[in-house]
Amino acid sequence: LHPCKIAGARARHACIRNLCKRALSAKTLYKGYYSSKHCLRFNSLRLSRSTRACFASAAFSEHLKKNLTAIREAGLYKTERVILSPQDSVIRIRESAVPVINFCANNYLGLSNNTELIAAAKEGLDSHGLGLSSVRFICGTQDIHLQLERKIAEFHDKEDAILFAACFDANAGIFEPLLDQEDAIITDKLNHASIIDGVRLCKASRYLFEHMNMQSLQERLEKANQDGVRNKLIVTDGSFSMDGDIAPLRDIVALSDEYGAKVMIDDCHSTGFLGKTGRGTEEYCGVSVDIITSTLGKALGGATGGYVAASQEIVDTLRQKARPYLFSNALAPSLVTASIRAFDMLMKDTSLRDKLESNTQRFRRRMTENGFKLMGDPNHPICPVMLGDAKLAKQFADDMLQHGIYVIGFSFPVVPKGSARIRVQLSAAHSETQIDQCVDAFKQVAIKHGVL
Repeated sequence: LHPCKIAGARARHACIRNLCKRALSAKTLYKGYYSSKHCLRFNSLRLSRSTRACFASAAFSEHLKKNLTAIREAGLYKTERVILSPQDSVIRIRESAVPVINFCANNYLGLSNNTELIAAAKEGLDSHGLGLSSVRFICGTQDIHLQLERKIAEFHDKEDAILFAACFDANAGIFEPLLDQEDAIITDKLNHASIIDGVRLCKASRYLFEHMNMQSLQERLEKANQDGVRNKLIVTDGSFSMDGDIAPLRDIVALSDEYGAKVMIDDCHSTGFLGKTGRGTEEYCGVSVDIITSTLGKALGGATGGYVAASQEIVDTLRQKARPYLFSNALAPSLVTASIRAFDMLMKDTSLRDKLESNTQRFRRRMTENGFKLMGDPNHPICPVMLGDAKLAKQFADDMLQHGIYVIGFSFPVVPKGSARIRVQLSAAHSETQIDQCVDAFKQVAIKHGVL
């Protein structure tokens, strides 16, 4: 186009945009509605396609702005603090002039900045490069990927394991390849969002049972049998990340045996530290399940990556049909070699999980002594401090930062409405002095807000 025509078009579109804004705010010119194809249809105006597109764009922007305003007014708007240092028990952040103690990371074993794992990651870079630029089945499988999968299978005492880019991908991709419309998924109402999304992508019938309620689970299993489903899969978090609850796995397995169902657990917040040797919820409850999904991105070093550990036929099926596996790049070599080293550390020494257990008991005991109500299993390092109100939770967390303690307020939609909380997470990297400082800060801030 001639430059003058381009300039003229720009001027016309700027004018149209201003017209759209005035029309939408005045609610006079705009007389449209969204069609099934998400376009705008106008009842009384004959406008060009570009003009209609401008109206649609302005309407969409106004819709998002209103939603964001409502989120802010409800005290639910989430901001991201900026960390200026490696992840650790003490970190530097942009919002504080002094270092703060971090009590809200998934860094359960304190391995996120572990020098041995960093060295292993550098070795992976040197020996196998930066990345694969490929999915696994084309040219993305290196010997170290197979080594890590064997290590995971050994750790969980399963026949095989398969790596994913994240456990979210593992959960999102596991159900559709294994189950269809003749099958059933019986799932805890408070399961992780990734499980919820994965179930939605699957054609199997869905049966929800009340959170950790075995009578409700039994009723759902009976209903599935009455409906004549072919295969039944019970799905639960091993440890629930927002509440710190540990699934009653022994009872779940007993019901699965009675009703001929398989059991799958998401063990992201258990792997590496729950149980005598850190094997997770299975070891803690003294039972075995059919499928474990978990992560490399929490207790095992905090990088990224997820996996499924299960029988050979389940893993083989996922390699052939799981879409997140087939259409995502292979894990970077540095992450793989660091994860291999992490599993080696866990399998030869329990000192880190032992320290975490001690820290957890100390924090829970001291908080209870000071009058706080903590949710979750008494042995789990996720320690939610219940506050209820979303705005209070956010302000409480901000005030804690002034005392040198980094925590975050959790509110809807991460947790149900009316159950806002501060989720404290203990780490093996915390000292007793740091734990006591955290408890003292909680007491001072709670008194300020009339919580105690």
